[in-house]
Amino acid sequence: MGEPALLSLDSVVWFRVCGGCPVQGLPQMIVRTQASVLAMKIRIFAVLAVVALAVAGFFIHGAKPLAPEVGFITLKGERINTAALRGKVVLVNFWATSCATCIAEMPRLVETHDKFAARGLETVAVAMSYDPEAQVRAYVDRSALPFKVALDSGEAVARGFGGVRLTPTTFLIDRQGRIVHKYLGEPDFPVLHALLEKLLAEAA
Repeated sequence: MGEPALLSLDSVVWFRVCGGCPVQGLPQMIVRTQASVLAMKIRIFAVLAVVALAVAGFFIHGAKPLAPEVGFITLKGERINTAALRGKVVLVNFWATSCATCIAEMPRLVETHDKFAARGLETVAVAMSYDPEAQVRAYVDRSALPFKVALDSGEAVARGFGGVRLTPTTFLIDRQGRIVHKYLGEPDFPVLHALLEKLLAEAA
């Protein structure tokens, strides 16, 4: 009696479910299925790579959001709005006399304003709605703030800028009225000054 024939996986696979019966051609089917799955994965990864590049391009080169169309009423009764400030680089600083960080950064804001105002920087310090007007006026007079100080008693300005609640919060707006940066807390002033140099050098 001759030796039993050896069954190669290249031609047959044994399954218990059919009592050991050989299923011809199944290895080739498995190979084809694996190749299809691999090709699908490659296509998915390619699509994800394209999407990732598109998203990155949007954040690097995409349009910056426009500043909201809101109006300010200064302590001197002057009415201004963001549209009227187009053509200038603007710092809008939300602050409160009860905010220790706000008071600590205020001298640096004054220095920044004094350094760049002649070149087209406008600074507007917006006192939060909960800050008593008399207290704001007393601080402004005592500190001789050289820039515009506005009261936001109705919270319209804070709502317009996305519902500002934390202080200090500062928005940097370019000459085209686009928000370039939002600072939560005290800015890194050397970095801010470098950015102002760039923005002020741009055409209106």
